[in-house]
Amino acid sequence: MAKAKELVIISGKGGTGKTSVTAAFANLASQPVLADCDVDAADLHLVLAPKVREHHEFVSGNEAVVREADCTGCGECAQLCRYQAIAPVTGVSGEAKYAVDPLGCEGCGVCVRWCPAGAISFPRRTCGEWFISNTRCGTLVHARLKPAAENSGRLVSLVREHARSIAEAEAAETVLIDGPPGIGCPVVASITGADLVMVVTEPSLSGEHDLDRVLKLAAHFEVPPALCVNKWDINPEITKRIEDRARESGARVAGRLSYDEAFTRAQTAGLSVVELGRGPAAEQAREVWGEVCSML
Repeated sequence: MAKAKELVIISGKGGTGKTSVTAAFANLASQPVLADCDVDAADLHLVLAPKVREHHEFVSGNEAVVREADCTGCGECAQLCRYQAIAPVTGVSGEAKYAVDPLGCEGCGVCVRWCPAGAISFPRRTCGEWFISNTRCGTLVHARLKPAAENSGRLVSLVREHARSIAEAEAAETVLIDGPPGIGCPVVASITGADLVMVVTEPSLSGEHDLDRVLKLAAHFEVPPALCVNKWDINPEITKRIEDRARESGARVAGRLSYDEAFTRAQTAGLSVVELGRGPAAEQAREVWGEVCSML
């Protein structure tokens, strides 16, 4: 059985519509395996209404915890902490003690190493959770980070790894990945080794600028890029300029999606735009999917 093709849908900035496009493709593909790798702000589940069949904690890194009973109140830890995550508190019996703000702690371990009383523990940190769920479109692997938690790149890699394993077990032809915006670590973890990355952008100056950065990232990791311009008709001039520059960068233009309120109506109903079936964007999404399939 041939290995499933991996399509990653990303954007140079947030809010361009990549999750809406991913949801549409999920309904057009034949029983794909889905992965929501936008773990910092996952929202594909809002459209696909998953039923969780597996739930796992995501443990990564460490956090410092001052044991109040052992703390002498010397303040050495607060002076050493460059992240200002340690502050004085009043202990249960009224003495001056110190405590770590878990939202500010970066897990560097300096305070643990240099505490004169050895009063700081360094347990593993539970940063979030990840799930394997059933949806009407296929199996979905998705995750959620806790507030201020880090290591989202590692969590993205974990989500992709399990999506690949499930695709192999289910003999799926396609893995559809809803990637994060931007060019940071989570994006790198999302696109490395993929068969195709499709960038969803919008015809604005910020969209044009951020697209350039994403295409350079795809070129660096030697992942073939494609382009879809969402809401192209709000500025046809910038749309043409974006498409021309994308072609010059080696990207193929998969198509355009019109500004269509059907996207909003579909989201309100918990559906993808192709399931709603009304408006020009539904037919355009089918055309873009056809072009993407030819590239894969």
